[in-house]
Amino acid sequence: MQRAVQLAKRAERMGEVPVGAVLTRGDGVIGEGFNQPINKHDPTAHAEIIALRQAAEAIQNYRLMDTTLYVTLEPCTMCAGALVHARIGRVIFGAADSKAGALISQSAVFDQPFMNHRISYVGGLMADTCSGLLSQFFKARR
Repeated sequence: MQRAVQLAKRAERMGEVPVGAVLTRGDGVIGEGFNQPINKHDPTAHAEIIALRQAAEAIQNYRLMDTTLYVTLEPCTMCAGALVHARIGRVIFGAADSKAGALISQSAVFDQPFMNHRISYVGGLMADTCSGLLSQFFKARR
């Protein structure tokens, strides 16, 4: 999660909402990303999606079995759906997202019976640090 926080800070320096994500398999990182929808002119350029794309390219497979995603903010609906389709194994997130979180806050995408893949998840890892980044970012923009 510490690397994800570093990536979130990189997003912030670029004027993006500070969210970072790291995808691991075993002891190694296979993909990482940070929010870039503004700079990339791409509404799908969330930290999680960028990490998934990088990992899929790295292993030459869109199915990212037996992986763990560390992300500083609870994933949104778009990202949660992509994580299911990628068949990742586990999500560990920092801060809950009371406005758009799709795992525990506003929805429970991973728990829907129609999903064809189950992902385990837990939130709260370094939650104070992760939520602090977001709070400071939005406070500075007001």
